[in-house]
Amino acid sequence: MSLYTKRSVVRCDTQPCSLLTLAKVTAALTCNSQHTKKALMGMFKEGEPGYGNIKVMRHPDHNVFENAGDMTFYWAHHEKFIVIDYAMAFVGGLDLCYGRWDEKQHPLSDVHPSGIQNQIFPGQDFNNNRILDFEGVADWKSNKLNKLEYGRMPWHDVAMGVIGPAVYDIAEHFVLRWNFMKRDKYKRDERYEWLTMEGREGEDEDLIGVQRPKFPVGGYIHHPKTPLNTKNLDNRGTVNAQLVRSSADWSMGILPHEQSIQNAYCELIRNAQHFVYIENQFFITATNKHDENPVHNQIGAAIVHAVVTAAKEGRNFRIIIVIPAIPGFAGDLRDNAAAGTRAIMDYQFKSICRGDDSIFGRVKAAGVDPEKHIFFFNLRSYDRINVTPTLKKREEQSGMTYMDLEQAEIEELEAPLEESGEDARRNAAELRHKFQGQKEDVGLGDQGGVIDPDSIADDAMLTEKKPSTEEWEGDPESEKEFFFQEELYIHAKLCIVDDKYVICGSSNINDRSQLGFHDSELSIVLHDRDEVDIEMDGKPYKAARLAHELRSNLWREHMGLLPPQTLDASDDPNAQPPSENSRNDYLAGPEADFVSDPLSPKLWDEWCKRATDNTEVFRSLFHADPDDNILTFEDYDSFTPNPKADKDHKQGHLYDMVRPVKEIRAELDRVRGHLVWMQLKFLEKAELAERGLQINSFTESVYT
Repeated sequence: MSLYTKRSVVRCDTQPCSLLTLAKVTAALTCNSQHTKKALMGMFKEGEPGYGNIKVMRHPDHNVFENAGDMTFYWAHHEKFIVIDYAMAFVGGLDLCYGRWDEKQHPLSDVHPSGIQNQIFPGQDFNNNRILDFEGVADWKSNKLNKLEYGRMPWHDVAMGVIGPAVYDIAEHFVLRWNFMKRDKYKRDERYEWLTMEGREGEDEDLIGVQRPKFPVGGYIHHPKTPLNTKNLDNRGTVNAQLVRSSADWSMGILPHEQSIQNAYCELIRNAQHFVYIENQFFITATNKHDENPVHNQIGAAIVHAVVTAAKEGRNFRIIIVIPAIPGFAGDLRDNAAAGTRAIMDYQFKSICRGDDSIFGRVKAAGVDPEKHIFFFNLRSYDRINVTPTLKKREEQSGMTYMDLEQAEIEELEAPLEESGEDARRNAAELRHKFQGQKEDVGLGDQGGVIDPDSIADDAMLTEKKPSTEEWEGDPESEKEFFFQEELYIHAKLCIVDDKYVICGSSNINDRSQLGFHDSELSIVLHDRDEVDIEMDGKPYKAARLAHELRSNLWREHMGLLPPQTLDASDDPNAQPPSENSRNDYLAGPEADFVSDPLSPKLWDEWCKRATDNTEVFRSLFHADPDDNILTFEDYDSFTPNPKADKDHKQGHLYDMVRPVKEIRAELDRVRGHLVWMQLKFLEKAELAERGLQINSFTESVYT
């Protein structure tokens, strides 16, 4: 689990809390698990309630001097899960860190002439990995990306809240790894106890890796702290759940390794009868088994089998896959520093459609047209950075910048509630008054659940609003400087099959996640026994409620068929902890009915139309990349000039500054939802991954 955040996520003043984090590989990631460990374990001072109750382990150990013979340099603990009191758990793709919170309308702008107090993404929560990666995560207040010039990268993720017997399984997985890490790294560290579990006593202690040396260091703590029969784990709900994982000797002390996540993906896809829907951060896979291949997971082979079998049987069958347009690493794709990003894209294109061993190539070889069955999409969002003449005037008159004011606001947020925080609160209030003048607030901004009027991202959702009718202060043509677009980053790791089965967790579709002996992963397979009557391809069909409602809501979000979200989720049924009384709100109505049949011709036509319209608008107005018009690097420089040489266009901003703003607004009116077609011809005539120091037979496993 990655955990670096400004918000308090654990309460440990009365009961011990145990957390595991990955040990940072500086060359690959900008996170800082050492900071996480120090911040959490230092949350309470000696003598305060809760002191010593938070324990954090970092693993694997990168101390070359102590572990030169048994080093794990490039693999990471990639799991994302939380267990609370053995009564509730969360498992999915969501990291506990900056930049992950978002709304369904996915705003990019966080500039508020109405007042800095209305900001939504303070400090490093305002982030755009494509422009500038996180820097100095130990200081959450720091933000090197200027909000007045750039938008954030919007984020799409999925996780499951779990109650019932599966919670024990998730806890057992945690305890096994804790004890393995205690043995592997902290055996002689008295700060860390061995964990034992009710139900795994006596000879069964072996199942969770408990060791009982003659002179143990650190003692033993029995879990849960209160009896298991008080946790109400039995007979909860209607969903059958099975944990699957990628675990091995280095990550869990397991031999042979476990690859049950890959097994689950392959089995469910191979046996799919109607459709497979996938959201994933990456898509790197193989269609055959050859030891000399750089890629080995067999999810691609399962897709080929499912498509060819359906075609030969004459079934209407689709594979719909949504992944990011570009992997979320900073830098222009033409830079030498982006060789790793290009390598990932190269492996993805070769997995999908380039070469005889690609999925498309294998399907064609079987006499089936892959373009009738397999479809790839990205997501993209737009907004307007609300830098108005009033805001600029206030900067000039006050002698301070908007970003200075934000810093003061952040210091006020961080100030203690006690008297010692009064100076920070007083300073922030004075600066706000100085900046706003006599007008403390102009009446805009989100106030208790109102949709934020300082952003126009919600215009792409189910609302009467549209860009052509949005107010703009000052010269109408000046508005053109502040329109901004960015890829909507898909970080979810989700698979839905036939509206029956769901796989959700931390596992990407690549070898790192799927092989079992690379990154450690945890996912959950779900099948709801509660059935709903729908139509599938126009015929009566019994769908599993969980899979059907999850797929329907995701499709509605991507198509702009959901209303925008408010900031206040206290009364939102879909934002409550899981329980028998907190069933998700399906948001019934004509839009829900429209997406109910996943193979409906009308739905598919509208899905494709919105993806096509959105793609055309982002191409026309912004020259958004990747694009199918970019076949070579020369094309790239013509389509989107390199920012190193071109000072007339800023990344993410309008490319066509000549077109009248009225026409630009009318074009943006056409954008509905966030779907765009994946550009499968991008740089197909160029060498994407040049072999060299960064990309070679020794490093390719890092990228796959």
